[in-house]
Amino acid sequence: MGFKKKDNQNYYNPLRRAILNHRMIEAGDKVAIGMSGGKDSTTLLYLLDRIRRQKRLGFDFEIVPISLDMGFEGCDITPMKDFVESLGYQLEVVPTNIAKVVFDIREEKSPCSLCAKLRRGILYNRASELGCQKVALGHHVDDALETYFMNFLFHGRMNSFEPKSYLSKTNVTLIRPLIYVEEKQIIRLVKREELPVIFNPCPVDKKTKREEIKSLVTELAKNYPDIREKFIMGMEQGTAEDFWTKSL
Repeated sequence: MGFKKKDNQNYYNPLRRAILNHRMIEAGDKVAIGMSGGKDSTTLLYLLDRIRRQKRLGFDFEIVPISLDMGFEGCDITPMKDFVESLGYQLEVVPTNIAKVVFDIREEKSPCSLCAKLRRGILYNRASELGCQKVALGHHVDDALETYFMNFLFHGRMNSFEPKSYLSKTNVTLIRPLIYVEEKQIIRLVKREELPVIFNPCPVDKKTKREEIKSLVTELAKNYPDIREKFIMGMEQGTAEDFWTKSL
């Protein structure tokens, strides 16, 4: 446990570069972190907390962890709540009826899009009510790359989500500080630091089109091992103005 030799290379430098390159966080910002209980958002809180405490950005900012109660039965968030409190924060839990709306009322056959839209709307509104200027999500470079291929293969669009985008309806800015971090590094950190990961009770978990694209990217990486590095290079260069999709 604790700091390792390659942590700067694998975590802190990519995180700091993403934040400073895109001006994701500025002095005095109040940053909400959307906590799903999964490995990505838990890692995001862990790393942002370290960066804040060690003043690696050269300024201070606040962190506000927020979790949505989706309404699924048998979902115990106690380990996540204990972890958040161990870092000195209080987990803001927002009750919702999203599971009932998506699966019982609407009976969606492809529920992910509606679920994501409802979740983010509630998250952004609550963050705004709490006085947060920024909302941080745990998307990493693999997520961005998979989104690029999903948009290309299913919609004929060659773009991915933005590292940073202003949401005028709620007056908050959405940021993705892990955008330069690889998923395999997140998995290693979670295992090494024994970070809590909450069981996901969603009935379509691991059964989506994104899982198919994830397998595709894994296969591509066998022949092109620097595919993620090249994608990050493309993001930093900003070679196309319309590369980033505006759909959130």
